[in-house]
Amino acid sequence: MHKYMNQILNGDCLEILKQLPDNSVDAVITDPPYSSGGSTLALKTQDPIAKYEQTTNKTVHRPSFLGDNKDSRSWLHWCVLWISECHCILKPGGYFLMFSDWRQLPTATDALQMGELSWRGVIAWDKTEGSRAPHKGYFWHQCEYIIWGTKGACSKATHAGPYPGCFRFSVKQSDKFHLTGKPTPLMEKLVSIVPPGSIILDPFAGSGTTLVAARNTGRNYIGIEKEKGYWNIAVERLAA
Repeated sequence: MHKYMNQILNGDCLEILKQLPDNSVDAVITDPPYSSGGSTLALKTQDPIAKYEQTTNKTVHRPSFLGDNKDSRSWLHWCVLWISECHCILKPGGYFLMFSDWRQLPTATDALQMGELSWRGVIAWDKTEGSRAPHKGYFWHQCEYIIWGTKGACSKATHAGPYPGCFRFSVKQSDKFHLTGKPTPLMEKLVSIVPPGSIILDPFAGSGTTLVAARNTGRNYIGIEKEKGYWNIAVERLAA
């Protein structure tokens, strides 16, 4: 049994990942800070609450988080550091799934490959027309993306598949525990790429949605979260 199985650890993932044994998890599924909001330094260095919290949602308090103010080169370097650690921890043939928005999509695909993983494709998450609305001259920014790859060859699955290349799930406030939280039903679909009983690692666990999805579907998990406020929320959700 993995030493850290079904635990969420509080700390910096770059330090904790080095403590995990090589070739020990079946999938990495994670949603790191995008560092993409804001076109100027002043906007980019705003508190994430100001960048991501919509006016209509301010009745719900969600903690802020660090790591969302890097420029593209710094973000790329940082991603390569933690992705390289994940490469070591993944079993041969293990899956790597990483969320991104449209701004960081090209950089994220570079980071995956620079971390020695084989880039396999991009999955679209359609947030539906309930996502943040632009003005009338814009196309709706209603999609985010999941860059996926594997550590070496991608073997045929025997428990399920092939998997959808696009998912359509709206964000419901009753199911949103993080400023940039993802829907639990979406994460339950993503964790199903590995068989029940597999171990899924999330180095940026946030409010624990990936871990909850793993638990709900019979998978094991290891989570890492730096922000104490969100670590507390994740612990409470997993205990509920």
